Amino acid sequence: MSSAENARPAYRRVLLKLSGEVLMGSGDFGIEPEMISRLAAEAAEVSRMGVQLAMVIGGGNLFRGAGLAQGGMDRVTADQVGMLATVMNALAMQDAIERQGAYCRVMSALKINQICEDYILRRAVRHLEKGRLVVFAAGTGNPYFTTDSAASLRASEINADLMLKGTKVDGVYDSDPKCNPSAKRYERLTYDEALTEKLGVMDATALVLCRDNAIPLRVFDVYQPGDLKRIILGEPIGTLVERD
Repeated sequence: MSSAENARPAYRRVLLKLSGEVLMGSGDFGIEPEMISRLAAEAAEVSRMGVQLAMVIGGGNLFRGAGLAQGGMDRVTADQVGMLATVMNALAMQDAIERQGAYCRVMSALKINQICEDYILRRAVRHLEKGRLVVFAAGTGNPYFTTDSAASLRASEINADLMLKGTKVDGVYDSDPKCNPSAKRYERLTYDEALTEKLGVMDATALVLCRDNAIPLRVFDVYQPGDLKRIILGEPIGTLVERD
């Protein structure tokens, strides 16, 4: 067997945050079956390595509450519809993961008992301890909070060893690498640097939650197949954001 096959995970419990847009793959809207199947296969593989993996998925591929609020919709209503979009994505991910032969539970911050479980911390931790993947849906259950903030909150509550943010770029840059070919990619940042320099890693609430609870964050390109597993095995892929 190769050394990679013998390698042990560097983390025990991990929360993976994905934007809803990631599920679109190469499309412009909705969920691309090939993309969600690949993500589910990688998540299931990590789970089989003994890692307790939780996920939070945004809803921007279906509905973006903040955008419609800017267009005149009541902000609370828009955010509530956005929360329901995250439930739809979570259920789709659950189905894709279970088709990989792994066990998955969706836990919602909103009560939707007929299609998923209510979010209860102790039950969520028990699912993880039993080797089930858990997808946290409906954000925090409150308007005005992003799914990044929900991910940081859930990572703090379950005492995750690492939070991962899968994006379209291979880390955090000092400017948009698509617009500036000379943009500098950071290998490592502190949370205070990310906040002070407004680098757009996550919103300030999410960053402060991770900082205050000493949860390291790694930002990586989720479109690169296999990078999730490589990070779990300890490879320094993307940008690491941590406390001093």
